[in-house]
Amino acid sequence: MPTNAPEVAIALDLGTTSIKAALLDQHGELRNIVSQPAPEIEHQGERYESDALRYLESAEAALSECLANTESKPPLGLCSQRSSFLIWDKKSGIPVIPLISWQDSRGIHFYDEDTKTAKAERIAALIPALTGLRLTPYYFAPKLSVLLGDHPDWREKLIQGIWLAGTLDTFLIWRWSNGQYFCTDASMAARTLLMDIHRQQWSEELCSLFNIPSRILPRIMPSAGLNLPVLDTLMLQASVGDQSAALFASVMNDSSKALVNLGTGGFVIRCLKKDVQPLDGYLHTLVYQDRHRAVYMASEGTLNSIAAALAPYPFRTCKIDEFATNDILCLAEPSGLGAPYFSSHLGLCFSESTEALTTRQIAVLLLEAIVFRVVRILEDYHRQMPLTQVYLSGGLSELACLQQGIAQCVTFPVMYLQQKEASLLGTTLLATNGEIQIPQRVQGKKIETDRKNVVLIKKYQQWKIWLDTLL
Repeated sequence: MPTNAPEVAIALDLGTTSIKAALLDQHGELRNIVSQPAPEIEHQGERYESDALRYLESAEAALSECLANTESKPPLGLCSQRSSFLIWDKKSGIPVIPLISWQDSRGIHFYDEDTKTAKAERIAALIPALTGLRLTPYYFAPKLSVLLGDHPDWREKLIQGIWLAGTLDTFLIWRWSNGQYFCTDASMAARTLLMDIHRQQWSEELCSLFNIPSRILPRIMPSAGLNLPVLDTLMLQASVGDQSAALFASVMNDSSKALVNLGTGGFVIRCLKKDVQPLDGYLHTLVYQDRHRAVYMASEGTLNSIAAALAPYPFRTCKIDEFATNDILCLAEPSGLGAPYFSSHLGLCFSESTEALTTRQIAVLLLEAIVFRVVRILEDYHRQMPLTQVYLSGGLSELACLQQGIAQCVTFPVMYLQQKEASLLGTTLLATNGEIQIPQRVQGKKIETDRKNVVLIKKYQQWKIWLDTLL
């Protein structure tokens, strides 16, 4: 039933496994959170695909159910999984291919063709310089490049405007505006490998590199202040990538704080002051562009596939007292080390044989490795510009041993975020165009430790030397 409390915004979070909607009230609290399951993703080899129309239906159902709790039509904010995309027919609006998930890795075949040629050196220099990222198969550009290379007729239909291609946010906005707006926001465009993050425009050099005509790409818009009428009765005010929304809700633009998200993979991100560049090897992330077209940037370190490394082992019951009880060192990223190292040949490995260890002992080593990778990134950040606080989020960050391990190895406070819907909160806040201020934006619980764990810190120092030797 509708309530009398005024709502200032509504948000829709287009997740991989679930689609959520929520209202934001004038006190800055999320309420009436609605969740719909996302369509099942079919996985076969490199392919991760789902039904875009079913996704659209579930998104509309979540939004409709949430709106049933209010009599007003508050401004809408949209946050989306990054790099998932599709191609659809412009006249009918019907997808002509499945929704290709960000998890899809068929873009690896772009490497097969081009990274072993004279293009390799150009790729290695151009992509980081213009995008702040590295070439990986999960981004939009290499996947679309492979598809268009395999289907030249698709390219012609896109060039002629018979078909359209875009990320998930672009498709939904286009459908909900009856084809009036073919657009994406700067934070989503920044993760395609086709946008120059310094100019916030599609790069002809990058488009040429991937053999993707720039004319087929959607218009790049700011992340807030959009004023786009959608679904006949709503005004879309914000559209942003999910990670950007979560960062905005957690630390806003405070460069003295960092956010650590540990889930399927992991990232450690901190906002950068204007004109400050990330340290060598770290990703340069465009967080969002406000309604005045001011751009907010961040530095990002990444951990690859850590959940997959832990999955075979009984890690959830491990305790901090079990850390640093032997001298074996470990790396816990099966698909290779992420930023700042980007080492594909170093992934899941140990300094000594683990044959004599129990599965629980191996789990502890993997958890130690995750702690050490996070702490080293935080050390780099702190050395560049002092940190005053770190916030932990994501499913794996619920583990007390990871919380305590990180807190015992750093010199600044570590907080566990109790706000479970950071992406929804950040999106609603962006949708208000700054008209609502939340004095206590972050609901965090400080991780208390009795003392610094000297034994764990000593092992961390040994781990750093070992890693540097491997690198």
